[in-house]
Amino acid sequence: MRKILKPLFLTMFASVALLATSCDNDDDVVVPTTDNTITGIASANADFSILVQALTRAELAATLQSDGNFTVFAPTDAAFTSFLTAAGFASINDVPKDALKEILLNHVISGTLKSADLTTTYIKTMAKGSASATNNLSMFVNTADSAVKLNGVATVKTADIMASNGVIHSVDTVITLPTIVTHATANPNFSSLVGALTASGQPDFVSILSGTGPFTVFAPDNSAFTSLDAELAPGGIAGVSAANLTKVLQYHVVSGNVLAASLTEGQVVPTLANQSFTLELTGGAKIKDASGRTATITATDVQCSNGVIHVLNKVLLPAL
Repeated sequence: MRKILKPLFLTMFASVALLATSCDNDDDVVVPTTDNTITGIASANADFSILVQALTRAELAATLQSDGNFTVFAPTDAAFTSFLTAAGFASINDVPKDALKEILLNHVISGTLKSADLTTTYIKTMAKGSASATNNLSMFVNTADSAVKLNGVATVKTADIMASNGVIHSVDTVITLPTIVTHATANPNFSSLVGALTASGQPDFVSILSGTGPFTVFAPDNSAFTSLDAELAPGGIAGVSAANLTKVLQYHVVSGNVLAASLTEGQVVPTLANQSFTLELTGGAKIKDASGRTATITATDVQCSNGVIHVLNKVLLPAL
């Protein structure tokens, strides 16, 4: 009987050991998990294939796969195809890597901004541009017409694609680095300024303010031009000669990328009109022009790739 029980006991022991080993192996099995980061979601979406290629080439794929918190306005493949064709590139690999990185960062905002959080205002992207080492590029968001428009060139097509580290909004156009002209034309509150800059008999201000710069533009808003029209009555702005209008417009442009933090009380600022104005900061930032009139600076540091814009509530007048 002992001889019979011993093999049976050994068999049972081996079976238990095998079962225990199988359980241990089950514990070591790695169950695949879904990558719900911005990079992971983009990689799984066929309409973002060029975007993923671009992120990889620019070494940003890992950034948007990290534990950060981002909002990405993601161009579709159609948007990238149009961009590449217009720029004369055969593929995303032909775009210079440093330039590509800045363009991509111009689509990324720090923090999560859902569609309900977007309002008509300026926000900061993660791109720098070349005009300022400290002030990131601005993006103008316009929600006035029930669609979200970015820098006047891109429209959000699909909003609120949620990720574990932020949110994606797909857009129909690649948003290139904005110049002063980009921001002037994107914001409808500068339509009067744009009209003056492009009026008959004026220098090619569009080419000038699209150039390398950098420039600082103290930009009067539409209400400023309305006030000036009343101030110059009965002839209004229409009665100003082309030569004098040129002087007025040049009087709002300063060389360099002058940020608000660098402005000082009593500072005399030379302009492209070869005339100066004076800064008054007590009780709020204001400018006294050559005619002794005072304009209030209502918004500051709208950063462009070739300079910066500060907004005025009154048109400055040089000595004419």
